[in-house]
Amino acid sequence: MDTSGLPVLDERIAGCRACPRLVAWREEVARTKRAAFADWTYWGRPVPGFGPPDARLLIVGLAPAAHGGNRTGRMFTGDRSGDVLYEALYDVGLASQPTAVTADDGLELYGVRVTSPVHCAPLANKPTPEERDTCRPWLVQELRLLRPTLRAVVVLGGFGWQAALPALAEAGWSVPRPRPAFGHGTRVPLDGLDLFGCFHVSQRNTFTGRLTPAMLREVLRTAADVAGLPARSSPGGRGPVR
Repeated sequence: MDTSGLPVLDERIAGCRACPRLVAWREEVARTKRAAFADWTYWGRPVPGFGPPDARLLIVGLAPAAHGGNRTGRMFTGDRSGDVLYEALYDVGLASQPTAVTADDGLELYGVRVTSPVHCAPLANKPTPEERDTCRPWLVQELRLLRPTLRAVVVLGGFGWQAALPALAEAGWSVPRPRPAFGHGTRVPLDGLDLFGCFHVSQRNTFTGRLTPAMLREVLRTAADVAGLPARSSPGGRGPVR
């Protein structure tokens, strides 16, 4: 795998066709579209990570949404989960704006990168274990490239947690045995890096109140503090916090 940097890695990810079921689904969605986005040209490819190459904090989700990242070409952009995540990042001072609508909407992340263990939109938001494992080398390489600056990782949901632990181990971090269980607020110290668990920003969690904006902000602030990224103590304001 090419190790010349994140831009090259992102380009290679966007051209991946390793999982036939995922390739067929993402391209079918891009052809048929949703009525609300009938005039869009869907991305319809694997969605690379988003954020600076010297990120100190990495957020790991699950996979792109069929009519979100699979449409816009950017992680957590154009769907309800992204609305929640990017608003929270903005509230704590880690994003330039609270919304993520298109890949060219001007959104910037400050010291934060967002990625997922599966880069293609899966049917029913449920990748298979085989698809997760096939996609793992991309996450491993991303972690290796980020290692010089990376100080904290926030994993959204149990699926991401199960994918992140072996990827971190393969990328060179010492992961405890037995592997720690996922839980909201779980914090696991690794070699120079702290791993945090957080309920996923899915509609199922946010609509039912299982994950509230305050809960999400608390995890992000704690992780940002560990990563050495100044964060706001309350929502609001404009621009990065330095």
